[in-house]
Amino acid sequence: MAGTNKPRALVSMMAAAMLCSSCSLVGPDYVKPESKVESKWIYQSSPEISQRTAELSTWWKIFNDPVLDRLIAEARQQNLSLQVAGTRILEARAQLGIVTSTEYPQLQQANGDLSRQQISAFAPNTREGIDRNFASAGIGFDMGWELDIWGKFRRGVQSSVANLEASVAGYDDVLVSLTAEVARTYVLIRTSEARIQVARENVKIQERTLEIAKALFAGGLINELDYLQAESLLNNTRATIPPLEAALRQAKNGLSVLLGKTPGAIDSYLTESRPIPDVPAQVAIGVPADLLRRRPDIRLAERQLATQSALIGVAKADLYPHFSLLGSISLRASDAALTYASVGGSTLGQLFNAKSFQYFIGPSISWDIFNYGRITNQVRVEDARFQSLVGVYRNTVLNAAKEAEDATAGFLNAQKQRDDLQLSFAAAKRSTELSLYQYSEGLVDYQRVLDSQRTLAGSQEALTITTGNIAINLIALYKAVGGGWETRTEKDFVPEAIKKEMRERTNWGKLMQPKQLDLLEQDNSKKWRFPDW
Repeated sequence: MAGTNKPRALVSMMAAAMLCSSCSLVGPDYVKPESKVESKWIYQSSPEISQRTAELSTWWKIFNDPVLDRLIAEARQQNLSLQVAGTRILEARAQLGIVTSTEYPQLQQANGDLSRQQISAFAPNTREGIDRNFASAGIGFDMGWELDIWGKFRRGVQSSVANLEASVAGYDDVLVSLTAEVARTYVLIRTSEARIQVARENVKIQERTLEIAKALFAGGLINELDYLQAESLLNNTRATIPPLEAALRQAKNGLSVLLGKTPGAIDSYLTESRPIPDVPAQVAIGVPADLLRRRPDIRLAERQLATQSALIGVAKADLYPHFSLLGSISLRASDAALTYASVGGSTLGQLFNAKSFQYFIGPSISWDIFNYGRITNQVRVEDARFQSLVGVYRNTVLNAAKEAEDATAGFLNAQKQRDDLQLSFAAAKRSTELSLYQYSEGLVDYQRVLDSQRTLAGSQEALTITTGNIAINLIALYKAVGGGWETRTEKDFVPEAIKKEMRERTNWGKLMQPKQLDLLEQDNSKKWRFPDW
């Protein structure tokens, strides 16, 4: 009768373990901190800015530039920093699998041994006739399960899930920055090309002026000073071209690296000269509150908060007793000469005899009563880290709003500057034409020509730079509002070629399959999530 109660006792223990594992969790439940965001932009009344809901997933297409579209598409496929961010997601997935496994019996271990030994004749409790030289063999299975009474392991899973979500947000943040940097570098390339073209046009104008001055000097109509000033201005203008060409080369090299290519590899993309990308009359950027949802760095900071919050509970659980369920079953035999009537002798061959079976099972409790404040102070450490991350999160929100407002100010004021420079350039161009004509007729001295050509070159250079700055500030604005990451939801985080390489080294199971972010959110009804075995 007693034997029939053993399975019932085992089942009762297992049921108690399952029940205890659903007990309440110690430590704080995570609550997203409040962070103040204005309801409207500072420049909301500007006609160039619209607060309507914006479609920002492919914002670069507003420039209507197929070369830029191609560059961004290749950068998203080949950029090495983005690939690093993608592999960190795989790392976080695997880490979640490790932490999830702690919710199951932590020790499940098969074992076996075969040994031969000799006992000293002078060992305690030895006596005449005992077999001191014998072999022993055994096989068995041990199990140890620390019950999650206080939610230590469940808090660990919460922390790991939030860390995985943070790694996804980190990937999105890299994607936003990469897209903006490719577009910005492309605009710099087109701006440098335009500035070189402007310099060359001014060289041609000044070459004609020098020819006139040379002819007048040869005819004795002007002195040598006018001729030397004309030559000096021309050479100074020519000297501006090499630095511009160097900057152009450097921008192209930077763009090559962004695309995961060696310097010079993208030159074939840029053989055809194109103007600086133009911007639309009005751009839609939504409202400031959208930053909390759209900016990946804000989501990253918030998920890091959630990760740390759960670690407070993990540390706090160590303040309480640890309850475990331990068990072992095994078969063991020996060839010792000592025999018993009930057994009829013993040999290693009887290892699999039913009478070689042995087991133990039972609960265990341990409690770090005297830890000299180690556990309490660890809880304090985790709480302090959480509070510091609250400050990081709120500061990230503030900086996001600042970056958006700064980019808006730059975008709007660059357009105003361009309008004034266009008027200045038109006047300088006409002034140069008149001064050169009057100089050739001997009506004005060369200083008037020199001043007008310097003014023309300066206003044309400033106009070109400002035109590029308008596009660059708009790119900064789209980056500031978090545009450009949404397109990744249709693709996986790591290129197939890299996944193939990793699979050849390691069995990754199902962890490399794409997962949407909403599938990662914690669901208490699915606490027993299965790790990928």
